Amino acid sequence: MGRGEESRRGSRRAGAPEPNEIDSVTSFVAALRGLRTWCGLTYRQLEGKAAADGNVLPSSTIATTLGRATLPREPFVGAFTRACGLDEDEVNRWLDARRRIAVGQESQTDGATAPEAAEPVVAPPVTSQRRHSTWQRRSITLVAGVGAGVAGTLGAMSGLDRSSNAPIPDPVPGLRLLAVGSWARIQPARTPELCVTEGRDRTQRYGTAVAVQRPCDQSTLPHVYIRPLDHANVQIQWHHPKYGIGCLTVLLDGPGRDLIEPRDDCAEDDPAQRFRIEPVGPPHAGRFRIRPDATDECLALRDQDTVENAEIVQGRCSGARDQEFLIELIPPG
Repeated sequence: MGRGEESRRGSRRAGAPEPNEIDSVTSFVAALRGLRTWCGLTYRQLEGKAAADGNVLPSSTIATTLGRATLPREPFVGAFTRACGLDEDEVNRWLDARRRIAVGQESQTDGATAPEAAEPVVAPPVTSQRRHSTWQRRSITLVAGVGAGVAGTLGAMSGLDRSSNAPIPDPVPGLRLLAVGSWARIQPARTPELCVTEGRDRTQRYGTAVAVQRPCDQSTLPHVYIRPLDHANVQIQWHHPKYGIGCLTVLLDGPGRDLIEPRDDCAEDDPAQRFRIEPVGPPHAGRFRIRPDATDECLALRDQDTVENAEIVQGRCSGARDQEFLIELIPPG
């Protein structure tokens, strides 16, 4: 990027509404209206800009959403702010503010689900293959302290919108997920000193980041976020301040078959990114099986291994202990 472009973007940012200080739904929606005024585009022009990015954002949806006093859904905020000309870092700041406000609403209602206003789905581009993931483009050399647990809230970008504004029933018995999702730590039950986090395929047949088990005391990044999708399924996201959000995805073919990879083309309707979490053993044991919707198999440790850097893979559900995981929810803030 040249200096002229950097200067132009810098001057535009200087006049744009700043989401970091927003602390209420009313001020958030007002700031979105201010962003539309700042960018100078009509609703029709924003619709066209969104379409160029591969999103469906009807002008009527924009008008309706900006006229409400309810919190817009994440897909709308992402598509709208991009259409207004913001880059990914700026978009993530808006999504961060949106999630912070949503989590605050959950806390105020003591976990009760407050329905959000219904909006048409902001659809992703229709392509014959996945777009190349930021997580896949990154070097496989791992930053020191790769891990799974955190208490902070990061900028977030989730996948497709929920199809209904009805409250979603608890998708995981024994795990009190917030309706907007919860930060979490996932550990293999046999090796609770290890956490499910980012690593590499020890066979070197697959070259990009995959899920492995590594010492929890070395864990800082990426952060784990579990997002309910419906009455039975969740999305498991990895949040990284540099590489963004990657949704854990079961690899169904190729050299990485059965490995679990973070991909940034998150989609609620992708069965390879949907997981059913089932309690195992007596109530309150805190042990769970994790089953991909794409295959209905179970996540486990490759070859039932217990060593550091052993890969998480999918396989036939056998009831073996290596298919059991501990999941600890981490309060926001």
